Amino acid sequence: MSRIPPRNSAVGIGIARIGAAMFVVVLLVHTFLGRIAVGDANPFDYFGYFTNQTSLLAAVVLTASGSHSVRNQRPPHWLVAARGVVTACLLVVAVIYNGLVPGTGTAPAWISAVLHVYFPLFVLLDWVLVGDRAPLRWRTLWIVLPYPLAWLAVVLVRGATDGWVPYGFLLPERGVMSLLGYSAALLFTLVASGALVWAGSRSPGILLPRADFA
Repeated sequence: MSRIPPRNSAVGIGIARIGAAMFVVVLLVHTFLGRIAVGDANPFDYFGYFTNQTSLLAAVVLTASGSHSVRNQRPPHWLVAARGVVTACLLVVAVIYNGLVPGTGTAPAWISAVLHVYFPLFVLLDWVLVGDRAPLRWRTLWIVLPYPLAWLAVVLVRGATDGWVPYGFLLPERGVMSLLGYSAALLFTLVASGALVWAGSRSPGILLPRADFA
């Protein structure tokens, strides 16, 4: 039977998670309203960006995880796995944006910094430092793939049909080999990020250490 971890620590971590998630949701809504104001009101374009889509999903998962913390409960395994997936995807967001397409986009610099640096860093530190999750089994690493593969498939289809892509390196006019190369690089980065997250799940944690739940 699990021991009950210190309630004050759990509640504080839960509030931090929910607060960060709500801040990101407000930021995404604010940015989308700004696009509407200039006549770009297509939500499929706005959430077609991997950054925006993944940040929204991560905010939902973080809110659910924070709710368990506020109630001083250990999160279920499916929620831990979902956190692992969104953490890996946010690492890809940080690596690709800051390494491949820095400074692009129309959002103010501080919003880009939050979505591409600070929020991924917060989610990663939360994952590594807070021990309220069981280690993820290596044989489940494949679960990081379905969501990004679906996103990539939709983007490539849209690029070939209506011509819209969220990132220039996925433009169809670059040619099949270029698209295959970038797609392979994205998936390699994703699997590598997933492996780091899965390894990080073995950290006992400094805050709410895993031993509190033994």
